[in-house]
Amino acid sequence: MKNDLKQRTAQIVTVLKELFPRAKIALDYSNNWELFVAVVLSAQCTDKKVNEVTAKLFRKYRILKDYIKAKPKEFEQDIRSTGFYRNKAKNILAAAEIIKKKYHGQLPKTMVEMLELPGVARKTANVVLGNAYSVVEGIAVDTHVIRLAYKLGLTKHTDPNKIEKDLMAILPKKEWFGFTYRLIDYGRKYCPARHNDHTKCPLKKYYVQ
Repeated sequence: MKNDLKQRTAQIVTVLKELFPRAKIALDYSNNWELFVAVVLSAQCTDKKVNEVTAKLFRKYRILKDYIKAKPKEFEQDIRSTGFYRNKAKNILAAAEIIKKKYHGQLPKTMVEMLELPGVARKTANVVLGNAYSVVEGIAVDTHVIRLAYKLGLTKHTDPNKIEKDLMAILPKKEWFGFTYRLIDYGRKYCPARHNDHTKCPLKKYYVQ
C-alpha cells in the first residue's frame, strides 16, 4: 500500500516538475535576515502584500542593528497591513536581539536553533533554512500544501506537523524543498481555495477529495 502511494506521489511530482520546473519562493529579500523577516510577516498574509510592505520596510531598516534600535510601536505600524502585527513585531524584534547576542548577527543554521527563536514553528524554519543555507530538514507546510496534500490523498491529516511527516515518508528527500513551491504555484494557478470545478486542474485525476 505504501509503495503504491509512493509511486502515485512520484507521478504527481513528475507532473508538478513539468508545470513548474523553476518554482521558488515568491518573497522578495536581499539577505538571510530579510528572508526571516519576510517569512514571519507572511503568516496569514499573501506574499504579494508582504512584498509591498517589505519594499518600504527594508529601505527603512537596512541592517540587523536597525531592528534592535527600532521602536516597537513604530515598527508595529510599519508592518500593520500584514495582519497580527503586534505579535509579528514582538517576535521579529526579539529574534533580532537573540541573533545578535547568541549567534553573532548570523541566522542560525539548524532546525533546533531556529525553533528557539520567538514565534518560529517548523514551517518558518523549513522555509528559512532551505532558502538561506540549502539546509533541508523537512517540508514547509503552508495553507496550499495542507489543502492540496489532502485533496491529492497524500495525507489524511489537517495538522501541519502530521502532514509534514506523511509527506517526508513518501517523498524522496531530494524533492522535499521544491515540492512546497511547486504545490503553492499549482494552487495559485490551477486550483485555488475558492470554488472551482477542477476541469482545468492538471492533477485532477489524482484528486481523492
